[in-house]
Amino acid sequence: MIVDCAVYREGRRAEGDGDFTSALATARSAGGFVWIGLHEPTEDEFDAVSQEFGLHPLAVEDSLKAHQRPKLEVYDDSLFLVLKPVVYEPRSDTVSSGEIMVFLGDAFVVTVRHGEGAPLGTVRKRLEQEPELLGKGPTAVLYAIADATVDHYLEVATELGTDLEELEAEVFSPGGGGSRHTASRIYNFKRQILEFRRATGPLSLPMNRLAGVGVSGVSVPFVAEKARPFFRDVHDHLTRVNESVEGLDRLVSDILSAHLAQMSVRQNDDMRKISAWAAMAAVPTMIAGVYGMNFEHMPELRWGWSYPAVIVLMAGLEVLLFRLFKSRGWL
Repeated sequence: MIVDCAVYREGRRAEGDGDFTSALATARSAGGFVWIGLHEPTEDEFDAVSQEFGLHPLAVEDSLKAHQRPKLEVYDDSLFLVLKPVVYEPRSDTVSSGEIMVFLGDAFVVTVRHGEGAPLGTVRKRLEQEPELLGKGPTAVLYAIADATVDHYLEVATELGTDLEELEAEVFSPGGGGSRHTASRIYNFKRQILEFRRATGPLSLPMNRLAGVGVSGVSVPFVAEKARPFFRDVHDHLTRVNESVEGLDRLVSDILSAHLAQMSVRQNDDMRKISAWAAMAAVPTMIAGVYGMNFEHMPELRWGWSYPAVIVLMAGLEVLLFRLFKSRGWL
């Protein structure tokens, strides 16, 4: 559905009825631009918008189907950018991602939102309170959306780092990490980081192009040259996010390896204890088995003190074995 449609002149929202069919012509005649926002539109709703603004059919198809990687496409009449905002729920340790598709033209911005993690409402309100920035045109909207998305990445990375420190402390605490659910928690955390990486990693190339850095630093249509420093700032923040994600991923892998090593050591300790008790049980069993054989001629068979002597012998051997295993740390 169409969430909002407005024409902006000199950085200020113009009064109007919100009809997008005449908004583009009004914006061009007044030297402004129109910004229309949609949330999970139907095919019929978006067809009307795409025909009015002349959007490329391939980009329209991507916007309707969603589930796209972050990317930047340049068409004849518009620029198409895909962003994946993320939301982290600390209670369940889950990362969920939405999608924002931005169509940028000479006098229009069309944003399509999928999911609940998109900050577009906040971005629009903030821009309307900064008419000097909004007066820069559609490029300012594109920058503000990218900046808000990447800044939220930093917040999510910080929250993930805090929760990972708590998980690390639990695994390495005395007696901690022994729960059979610990490994699954660590693995689930690693999957959330992978989901986070899917949103942040592929965005580097589009930000490179918008910022004009690296090999791909060529001029991008519909984006003002003076906006490059602002996109470079976004690119720098994104680089920090990607470095944080890489660090978190390595740390989670190390924690999982350490946890599995701890479990292996505990299992070895348990096996040594079981083996020690089995050895202690084998000695009296062997002696009792020898004297339990039905032979007529056996040593000390008719001696009056043979029974207590054998009991004392077994007890002495048990004490000796117990002290031996105890001194070696097996018990």
